[in-house]
This record gives sequence, structure tokens and C-alpha cells, in this order.
Amino acid sequence: MFRRSVYKKPAQLRGMVEPGLVTSAALDAVAKAIRPGITTLELDAIAEQAITERGAHSNFQLVDGYHHTVCVSVNEQVVHGIPGGRVLEAGDIVSVDAGAETADGWNGDSARTFIVPGEPVDPELVAQRQELSDVTRGSMWAGIAALASSKHLGEVGAIIQDYIEANPLPSTGQPAGILRDYVGHGIGRQMHESPTLFHYATPGRGAEIKPGLCICVEPMMTAGSEEVFIEDDDWTITTVDGSQGAHWEHSVAVHAGGIWVLTAEDGGAAGLAPFGVTPVPIA
Repeated sequence: MFRRSVYKKPAQLRGMVEPGLVTSAALDAVAKAIRPGITTLELDAIAEQAITERGAHSNFQLVDGYHHTVCVSVNEQVVHGIPGGRVLEAGDIVSVDAGAETADGWNGDSARTFIVPGEPVDPELVAQRQELSDVTRGSMWAGIAALASSKHLGEVGAIIQDYIEANPLPSTGQPAGILRDYVGHGIGRQMHESPTLFHYATPGRGAEIKPGLCICVEPMMTAGSEEVFIEDDDWTITTVDGSQGAHWEHSVAVHAGGIWVLTAEDGGAAGLAPFGVTPVPIA
């Protein structure tokens, strides 16, 4: 039986650039708008406008049963939160996951975690939320940087886990919890494609890292136990112990010249700099 290769040709990689930038623009719009008093549904509308203004559409709405542009997860919710009437408060930790598909059928996928600005009721809790976001973001960049030199995705997962364990949360002295049932994935003509990227060490080597690979690196972390449950809406993933969650994600292309972060305006230059990696534009 014919099976489409997960490795893309140079022209196809070039096609992946625009949906990545559209996805980034949607998250930029959310970043500018997020504030106390705004609802998660209003953030959804802002992201949708940013995507449609560039002639694309939300690929989240192509997922069976999902009707929104983004996922918005607040505090103890880690991922897949459904936008609605929830009003954000100063100090909330909010993860926004967005994706766009352009008219030519290529996809982008990215997530960022925000701390809602303003004067919070509990500054110490907000500091803990920020440290969780920072560690999660750092582990994502460690994984992306590893794509520049690793041979297989299994190495990348181990490096992400190593980063988490080497950078325990200051408030607890313990590493962040890794959601092990939720993984990174390939991306291209579909938002979710093969191969799978685990954000922790596994026995297998995983898929080969070579030119043509497009992969989403998206660690999802908690400030406490890794145990989660699905809320009654059948989507939202929430911690059992009520600890906070964070989620960061970028779509990354591996090509003959190096790596390029498709969902970052600078190709990932700022995030990769601390790891000694310089992204190379796709030729």
C-alpha cells in the first residue's frame, strides 16, 4: 500500500512558511489583547480575525466536533480549553493554542502561555505560574535546538526531559510534571501528521531527523502531579491536584541548510541563541 513520506521536498517546506507566520500573527494579536476583564471567547474572535485577514482559516475548526479558532486553557487547565464566557483575571496563567491553514492547504500550529497583566490578588502564586511558564518554554527551545544536531526524535525527547529535570521549579524544588499522554507531531497537509515526538525519554529511537521533517515541539507541563482528567466538555485537560499548567509550541522545519522555526517571525533566532544554534532560512 502506498504511504506518503513524512519528509517534505524543498518546495513543500517553502509552502509551510506562510501558515506558520499566519499562526504567529494570531498569537501576536492575542498577546496584545489579553488583559483582565476579557473573555476567552473574545480572544478566540481576535485570533480568528487575525487569521482570516491573511486569507487563511483556522485548522482547529477542521477537527471533528471542535468549533472554535483556538484553545484557551486557564490556570489548572493545561490544554484543549474551549473558549467561552470565562473572564480572565490579573495573574491568571493562560495557554493559547492556535493553528492556521492557508488556501494552498499547508498548516501551522503554535502555542504560547501568558500571565494576565495587572495587580494580582496573590503575587506569590503569580510568580510560581511565571516560573512554570518559563521552564516549559525553555524545555521547548531545548528540544527545538536539539533538532539541529540529533539523529532521531527519541534524542530530542530525552533532551526535553533532561532540561526539565535540570531546572526544577524554584517554589517547589521539584521538576515540572510532564503530560506524557499528549505529544508533539508532524505537520504539513494536515495539522496532525506522523511522526510522534514524545517530550520525555523513551526506549525507541523515534523517527529519523533529516531534511524534509516538519515537527511540532509542544511540551505541556504542570506545577504538580502529572495526573490529569478530561472535563465534562470532553475537551479540556485539567490537573487532578489543581496545580497550574503551561503549554508552549512551535512548528519547526528541518532542511538541507539547518532548521527554521516556521511559527516565529525570526525563525527562532532569539529562542535558539542561548543554545548556540542559529536558524537558517529555507532556500
